[in-house]
Amino acid sequence: MHSKKVNPLILWVTLTLFFMLSSSFTALAFNNQTNPNATSIEDDIAHIFPSATRIGPIDKEIPVTPVYQLNELLGYVFESDDFVNFIGFSGQTINVLIGIDTDGVFTGLKILKHNEPIFLHGLGEEPMFDFIKQFKGHSVKERFIVNARNKDSLGATYIDGVTKATISVLVINDTITASAIQVARERLSGFVAPSRTSINPDYYKVLTFAELLNENLIKHWRVTRDQALAIVDKSSSSLINKINQVSEGENDFIDLYFAFVHVPIIGKNLLGEQEYQRLIESLKPDEHALMVFGRGKYAFVSDEFIPQTVPSRLTGQQATLPVDLRDIDFYSYYEPSFIQAVPDFTDIKVFRIKAQSGFELNKSLSLSLTLNYNQSFLSKNQYSFTIDNTLPDYLFIHKDVEVNPDKKQPLWLKIWIERKLEILILSAYLFFLSWLFIKQETIAKNVKKTHKLRFASLTFVLFFIGFYSQGQLSVVNIYTLLLSIWQGFNIDVFLLDPIIFILWIFVFISLFLFGRGLFCGWLCPFGALQEFVALIANKLKIKQIKIKPHHHSRAQKIKYAVLILLVGSSFYSLSIAEKLAEVEPFKTSITLNFVRYWPFVLYVVLLLALSLKIHKFYCRYLCPLGAGLAIIGRYPIFKWLRRRKECGTPCQLCRNKKCGIDAINQDGSIDYGECIQCLECLVTIESPQQCVVNKYSNKPKRKKNATTSTPITVNYIEL
Repeated sequence: MHSKKVNPLILWVTLTLFFMLSSSFTALAFNNQTNPNATSIEDDIAHIFPSATRIGPIDKEIPVTPVYQLNELLGYVFESDDFVNFIGFSGQTINVLIGIDTDGVFTGLKILKHNEPIFLHGLGEEPMFDFIKQFKGHSVKERFIVNARNKDSLGATYIDGVTKATISVLVINDTITASAIQVARERLSGFVAPSRTSINPDYYKVLTFAELLNENLIKHWRVTRDQALAIVDKSSSSLINKINQVSEGENDFIDLYFAFVHVPIIGKNLLGEQEYQRLIESLKPDEHALMVFGRGKYAFVSDEFIPQTVPSRLTGQQATLPVDLRDIDFYSYYEPSFIQAVPDFTDIKVFRIKAQSGFELNKSLSLSLTLNYNQSFLSKNQYSFTIDNTLPDYLFIHKDVEVNPDKKQPLWLKIWIERKLEILILSAYLFFLSWLFIKQETIAKNVKKTHKLRFASLTFVLFFIGFYSQGQLSVVNIYTLLLSIWQGFNIDVFLLDPIIFILWIFVFISLFLFGRGLFCGWLCPFGALQEFVALIANKLKIKQIKIKPHHHSRAQKIKYAVLILLVGSSFYSLSIAEKLAEVEPFKTSITLNFVRYWPFVLYVVLLLALSLKIHKFYCRYLCPLGAGLAIIGRYPIFKWLRRRKECGTPCQLCRNKKCGIDAINQDGSIDYGECIQCLECLVTIESPQQCVVNKYSNKPKRKKNATTSTPITVNYIEL
């Protein structure tokens, strides 16, 4: 008695779709149940100011809400979106409700709205809430540093970041501090209100270095060892010893010059027109550039200083508020160049002051150079040498200037510098990959070399690009791009993750050259993970399920339907689209390393288990990203997977035995819309030992039978 066989593909697809939908609905339900923002604004303000008895009307001049206890002003509550517009990784702002008291101390913060994928559908929102809680009780006047490697600046406030969410927390930090400083300057006593002045761009005259000094356009700050010893507390022998140690027996301590070189009359007279223009091109609109150079025994940057970071020794302050000085690495590829003689120096840096920091160029700036010393065997202390300077009033024109909250911080540039080693390694691999594809026919002649190169590539892609650099491309990137184009393109959003950005540029170009196979077969971390699962299945001799061609063809269309659903939903609701994107197992497996709510993990484990029986099951039938890439790369310029006239008719070896993903048509041609270009068919066709045509064509022809004179022929077997 024979039982009717159930088509295995229908069974597996049904199970997978069940778990796929279950995971998506679980994500929807989980987020709805844990949404902490389902409260009224009055409740939020009451939580931020528990002692408040009444809430005043919104200020007529700036969008802040005063909060009172009877008739006493407690502070202000405001939304960050009303003051700054820093774009997060989702392409949208992160709106934070912020409360500050009349002394500028944060009394409470709450995330009102965000679409950061890593917090919504990855780590959960709790780490983000824990991050903003760190600001409570701290003053707007403090200098906040997130994820600091070296915590050697005693005057700074260090904030712990969130692993795997570095970009998002940096954006949140900038959002909170920049908006709070603006409100403090406008409404709190002891904070300087924004100036209504700007630099006069037309004011210029030729000045020598001495004249620049005399007119206070360049400031010379010199403190000898004797002067330093006279300034400090004589009772602190440790500090005195430290000054003597730094001076190395000479009467020399601090000797430096500083100037705002973005001001035309200063920059052009000091740098020259060409170098000045290079400087201006390095800055965003309304940013300031402070050049500092000197040769004192106590340098303004330490030997451990990392370019593109905040100096630990040199700090700025304006009207009790910290001024963030960040190096722009202006002389990384160029030698310092001046058009007139300047004093000798051993150190020179150009620091950026951000546009939205609230810094006013026409007001006094205090620069401090801090000296760390051991107060005792167990404790450290620091002493700050300070100088004040104000630029002459004739540099400015007085007018009403509205603060433009739409200026954006160059956060992406900082991130690129911090990840430059990763970028360099990735670029080297992409060059290698380009060489491999160009030379693929030559390389494929050596079977062992090809297999070793592929194994090494898969290992690199999974562990470096995937787990370490978090370079897993996603369909979310596609509809984020489409929405960005629809709503107004902003490249800064995509530059926030250099690894993803570089990969997308490379993949987009390669789609037109080689098709989707270069990414799907050589750059996708989850694809590499499935390849390793297939290798395990091969080692364990797990029998593979061979899908019938007509079932295979129909199932391939599932991923296109999923793609249409995701892209379509993104135009309706980005939040819903991101939840539905859980059909992709990338976040659970690659981003979060399987440390996640169990239904998501079970879904990924099921997909990998299916890959033990059906080679790269997810890539074949469910991957919306692969579908999108296949649409664009269906007709590549270069189709270098060589075919022979015998391929398909009569030989079916590669189609039936070698191509794990079933991307070879009945006639022997390659379906580049589905091919992942593993090169296995090319290795076979180039190998005299593997290719059936080569194997039999190289055999010596037998002589005719003398009796019958009938030739003996070789019959090809269709596999």
